[in-house]
Formats: sequence, C-alpha cells, structure tokens
Amino acid sequence: MTVLLAEPRRSRILERIHEKAFADVRKDVRAHDGGKATLGVTLSDVALRAGVSRAAVSRTFTAGASVSAKMRARVEAAAQELGYSPNLLARSLTTRKTQLVGLVSNNFHNPVFLQIFDLFTKGLQERGLRPLLVNLSDETDPARSVQMLRQYSVEGVIVATSHLPDGFARAFRDAGVAVVHAFGRPTGQTDVVGIDNVAAGQMAAQTLIARGYRHLGFMGGPDNASTSQDRLAGFTAAARAMGGMVSHSFAGAYSFEAGRVEMAHLLAGPRAEAYFCADDVLTIGALSAAQAAGLHVPDDLGLIGLNDMHMAAWANINLTTIHQPFDAIVSGAIDLMQDRFADPSRAAQTRLFPCHIVDRGTLRAQS
Repeated sequence: MTVLLAEPRRSRILERIHEKAFADVRKDVRAHDGGKATLGVTLSDVALRAGVSRAAVSRTFTAGASVSAKMRARVEAAAQELGYSPNLLARSLTTRKTQLVGLVSNNFHNPVFLQIFDLFTKGLQERGLRPLLVNLSDETDPARSVQMLRQYSVEGVIVATSHLPDGFARAFRDAGVAVVHAFGRPTGQTDVVGIDNVAAGQMAAQTLIARGYRHLGFMGGPDNASTSQDRLAGFTAAARAMGGMVSHSFAGAYSFEAGRVEMAHLLAGPRAEAYFCADDVLTIGALSAAQAAGLHVPDDLGLIGLNDMHMAAWANINLTTIHQPFDAIVSGAIDLMQDRFADPSRAAQTRLFPCHIVDRGTLRAQS
C-alpha cells in the first residue's frame, strides 16, 4: 500500500531523518576525537541554546519566512555563539529547491574560459545560486547530458560555449530545465546572451582596411562553431564592400596549438597581408608561428584577435584585438536565469552587447 504524506508532514519527517543521521555522525566523531565533536552544530543545538522550537530556527534561516525581529535576534545570537551555519543540502531535501545551476562547456582547452568561469562562479554565488561545472568536451548525446544533470537536480543550465550543437540547449529546455545560452547564436527559442558576431567580423575588416591592408585572411576555430561562421560572414561582406580580397581557413579547435599549426600551414604558401583570427588564443598561436618563420609582426604581417583575454595584454604578446564584454555577458546570463526561475513560461530573450577595438602592437598604425 502506498501512503501519500501531506507536504508539511513530509518536510518534518525529512528534517528528522537528517537530524538523526547527522547526530549519528557526530557520535562517531566524538568516539574518535576524545569525546569532542568537531563537526558543525545542528539546528536542534541552536534551538536548545536559544530556547525556541526547531521550526523557529528554520524560519529564521529561510529567506522570506515570517519571523519577528526579536526572535530573529535571539536565534542569530545563539547561532553565532555555537558557530552554526545552515545546511543547504539538508534544506534542499525539504524545499526541493537545490539552487544548483549547471555551468556547461566543451571548451576547457581555451584559457579564456578560466576567466569566464571565474566570473560565472562568483556571479552565481553572489546571488545565492550554486554553480556545478560540467565538462561536455567528449559528449555527443544530448539525452545523456540531460540525464546526468538531472541526477544532480540542477534547476537551470547555462551553456557557455559557441560550438556545442544546438540540440543540447534544446534538450535541456524540453526537459523542463531553465536554459540560458551564453556566446551562442540567437534562435528565438532559447535565452541567448553574447555579442553580434557578424558585426564583430565587420569591425575587424573595417579596421584592417583602415590600416592599409588589402589582401585579408580569416582564421576561424572549428568550422561548425557559430562564432566562426558568423564572424567570417561579417568579415567577408565588409572587406569586399571596401575593395578588399579575402581568403579564409579554419583551425581544428579554439586553442594555441591549433592556431600555431594553421598559421604555419598558411605561411608555407601565398599569404595574406593581415589576418583576423576569430579568437585571441588562435591569434597568439598564429603570432608564435609567424615569429618562428622569421616574420616581424606587424611590419611583415598584421594580426587582430577577438576577446581581449588577459593574456592579450602581456608585454610579449601585446595583441590588438576586439574586446568582448565578458562582465556584461556573464551578468546578463545570470539575470536571464533568475528571470526564467521567476517566470518559466516567458518568451525567450536575446541580449547582445557592443564590442570595441583594443589597439596594441600587432597592426601597423593607421595612415
């Protein structure tokens, strides 16, 4: 026979299960620690010290719960004396709200994502959410990815890459998980935050033409990445409209080694006067290949990247690049995630932020 419990009773039972399990662990710790408990105190310990019910302590540490100022002060004083911190995992058992957000990417070989993940993890934590970093570098099955994330009871997923197939974001959304795609191509079906990659490609071409280059080259990352495709489209259209000639190629990945190998291949034949590489790490690899070939940048070859990652400003790199506003993109992605939590049925939104040129030392001066 199956017995269905009312929600308040279910919550009380789960709370007692947690308290009992934790108490057993504390007894084991005392047995191996000279009778002194070294694990944190429990909700019951705080209730006993404050002289209130466990429910009062629970309400004090539950956002939005009703509790008087006098009661709150009393409980918080007891908690501070005992060094108590609420157990968020235990609370998720009763509220069924984990506040977990899966931060999904398949671009871990690109150092710029260390910068991006740093911003995302800090930003999520500052808003009371908990990031779960997920590496999908070798994953090809959206259904398997959804199953894995649902095992962790994530409430939302931020897809932070441009070349995870569209099916992944769609699979998360269809499974009822809130999804935001950072650095993706707008589809009208999923929340997207990033830049206008076509406009960024146009900006690169206009900058090179203004510096006097006429034979231009484009080096993209993977040819299936929407960023590579859109930046090439904008670059080619703008360059040809201004009388430039364009050649293009794609590296196997957004990585230093892929950029170095592809540029070495390009330099073995007729080369362009300047290259727009679709990512800074590719451009740094291209710079290494040019230097190994005995070329001086920018006198013999011009290079411009995109991202303005921290490494681009290093003195031995000094890369001219297009600044992608990571702070705004990350903040916007978290905003949309919280909006989606508040209104799961709202229409998908797209937020694109402007870029600008950061002029350093890999292009000749404008004449």
